[in-house]
Amino acid sequence: MTVMNNDTSIRIRPGQQQDIPCLVDFNLRMARETEQLELDPEVLAAGVRAVFENPHLGFYLVAESDGQVAGSLLVTPEWSDWRNGAFWWIQSVYVRPEYRRRGALRRLYQAVKEMAAQRSDVCGLRLYVEKDNASAQTCYQRLGMRPSHYRFFEE
Repeated sequence: MTVMNNDTSIRIRPGQQQDIPCLVDFNLRMARETEQLELDPEVLAAGVRAVFENPHLGFYLVAESDGQVAGSLLVTPEWSDWRNGAFWWIQSVYVRPEYRRRGALRRLYQAVKEMAAQRSDVCGLRLYVEKDNASAQTCYQRLGMRPSHYRFFEE
């Protein structure tokens, strides 16, 4: 999958084990940027590796441009008995600042949508976003996503 946008070729591909250092770095940056959190790099690296070691946990997609990883996201499944299908949760979304507003996120999201549409067991796409991250919320709405009527709780 390739798209030309702002004179830059953006290619979407499945994440690979050699991407692990970059994916860890992206997650560290995203947590700092969006929530002012410092994640434990060792725990994070083990979590990223777990996805590659256990494909049932999910998969990464990577956006490349000019031979560099420009952005990435993680997709994890959640079974819905109500719909007899899986929601694909989009998580760990990050695009390098120099590639923002150049089509990387749009191409990543489009790739997820196309993959989901080809499967009969996927019933929808979801993501959660930090409640004060207006910039990200605007981006997701531009992609066609809408706020849900659900609230998110955790312990």
